[in-house]
Amino acid sequence: MYTDQTMDLLRRQGDPLADATVETLFERGEVEKFNTLMRWFTASGQELPDGIPDAARQYLQETAVPPAWVDWEIMEQARLFFIDNNVHISTALAFASMPASYAIPRVAKLLSATHSLEYPARRMSETGQFVVYLMRPDAFESGSRFIPAVQKVRLLHASVRYHLRRKGLWNEAIDGVPTCQEDMIGGQMCFSIYVLDALYRLGIHFSEDDAEAYYYAWRVVGAMLGCDTEQSPPDLTSAREWSDLYMLRNLGPSEEGVKLTEQLIRLYEGVVPGTFFDPIVAALIRFLVGDTIADWLQVPASGWDRVARTSPVMYDFLERIEDSGPWGEWVADKVGAVVANLELSSLTRGRVMHYAIPPQLKKDYGVRTPRRQRWQPPPPSAHITRRSVGSRAAI
Repeated sequence: MYTDQTMDLLRRQGDPLADATVETLFERGEVEKFNTLMRWFTASGQELPDGIPDAARQYLQETAVPPAWVDWEIMEQARLFFIDNNVHISTALAFASMPASYAIPRVAKLLSATHSLEYPARRMSETGQFVVYLMRPDAFESGSRFIPAVQKVRLLHASVRYHLRRKGLWNEAIDGVPTCQEDMIGGQMCFSIYVLDALYRLGIHFSEDDAEAYYYAWRVVGAMLGCDTEQSPPDLTSAREWSDLYMLRNLGPSEEGVKLTEQLIRLYEGVVPGTFFDPIVAALIRFLVGDTIADWLQVPASGWDRVARTSPVMYDFLERIEDSGPWGEWVADKVGAVVANLELSSLTRGRVMHYAIPPQLKKDYGVRTPRRQRWQPPPPSAHITRRSVGSRAAI
C-alpha cells in the first residue's frame, strides 16, 4: 500500500548518478563542450569521441545498457502492441497524457523553467520521437537512437535540478526536489497507464496481456531514466494505486498549466488542415481528461464536445476494417504509420531533435489482439474510496 509518507520521501529524492555528472560538468565549465559532442553522438554503439569530458564518458558507459532484469519477450509484445495501435497511442499521448501532466502545478512550473511554454512543438516532437525510438525493433541494440535519447533526457532532468537549486528558484520545503522521484515515476504513469485509460475511453480493443506488456515497457524506460525501481509499481494494479495517490496529492489548476494547454491546442489546430475542424482538438482533450481537469486547464467547451464523445464509434469502424482480413490489417497498419510519421514530421519540420543540457534557465522564472478481448482498467484504489476528493478527481 502506497502512502503519503512514501510519496513525501520520493519528493525529497533526485537521481544521484545523473546529478553528480551534471554537477561535475557545470563546475568544470564543460557543458557546452559536452552538448556539442552529444549532437554528434546520436546512435548507441558509436565509439565515444576524443575530448569528451571524463565525467560524461563514465556516465555514458554506465548507462549504455538496459537493466539486467528485462524480459525481452514482454518487450517485443509491447512493441507489436504499439505497431498495431500507433495512431491510437499517439492520440492518447497528445490529448490525454500531456494535458494530464499540465494539471500538476509543480510539473507545469518545471516546464516553464525550461522554456517549454514558448516551444510546445519542440516538447511534443521530442516526446513523439522518443516513443518512436523506443518502439523500433533495434531500440536496445548497437546503432539505435533510443539509448542515447534516454541518456540525454536523464541529464536534462538533472540539469534542471542543478539550476533551480543553485539559483534559489525552487521552494524545496513546499515542492520537494525539482524533477523528484515522485514526479519521475508520475511521468512514467502518464506515458503508460494514462495512455491505456485513454485507449479504453476511445473504445480500442486490446488484451490484458498487451496492457501489462505496454506498462512493463515503460517501467523499463523509467528505470533507464533514473526512476527508483523499488518504488516504481511492478504491475498495472499497483500502478493504479500509485497513480491515484499521486494525482490526489498533486492535481490542481495553475497559470502555467493553462498556458501550456493553450499552446498545445494551437499547435494541434495547426496540424489539422483548415480551420473548420479546429474545435475538435479541444473537444477531444475534454473527452479524454474529463471536465474537472479540462476546466482547470481552461479547455474551451463547444458543440464539438458531443462529436468527440462519438470517437469510440469511429474507432470501432476502423477496427472492423482492420479485422476484415489480411488486406484490411495491412491497410490499417500502413495508414497508421503514415499518419504517425506525418504528425511527427509536422512537429519537427523534418529535423531530428536533440536533447541538450540547458546552460541556464529562464531568467524571469519564479518559482495486435482479437476484437473479442477488451482490456478493463484496474478499479479505483482505496485512496479514492477512502478520501473525500472534492474537485481533485483522478482522471
